[in-house]
Amino acid sequence: MGKAKKTRKFAEVKRLLNPKDLKPKNAGTKKKEAGVKHVDKTPSALFFRYNTQLGPPYRVLIDTNFINFSIRNKIDLLKGMMDCLYAECTPCITDCVMAELEKLGQKYRVALKIAKDPRIERLPCTHKGTYADDCICERVSQHRCYIAATCDKDLRRRIRKIPGVPIMYIQSHKYTIERLPEATIGGAPRT
Repeated sequence: MGKAKKTRKFAEVKRLLNPKDLKPKNAGTKKKEAGVKHVDKTPSALFFRYNTQLGPPYRVLIDTNFINFSIRNKIDLLKGMMDCLYAECTPCITDCVMAELEKLGQKYRVALKIAKDPRIERLPCTHKGTYADDCICERVSQHRCYIAATCDKDLRRRIRKIPGVPIMYIQSHKYTIERLPEATIGGAPRT
């Protein structure tokens, strides 16, 4: 007898597996049970979102670009802070900010000279690296007795996530404070 003819099947497609078919059904439930979230303990100095550690001799933690923008807008650091807060202020600067100013070179020598002013308190850093934004966020979240002074939008966004920390920045050629209840009572510029 003769050979049977095989007809070729046109438009035949292999069955594709759906990506959902590859996962076992029990894997999703194990991850939900094992996932434990870590929640930071809220400090006792906070009364809701009001920080009771902030008092009239305010300690203001200064960032690199805050000094640069103060020079550009011709604002004296101490006088501008006193005009904004209506109280005595102690500007503080960390070693990381000083290192960042030194790295910027000759173009920012005026900012470095202002930062070395004896009226500005120096804060030593114990961590490794010289990234000032991480240093400021870490110090502010640990102590919560500082007002963070910065014009950097990313740093301000990071500090806003920390409850009870006011932010000082430059707006329309003067210092403005954000999230400080006492400041708005005295007539400081509102945000």
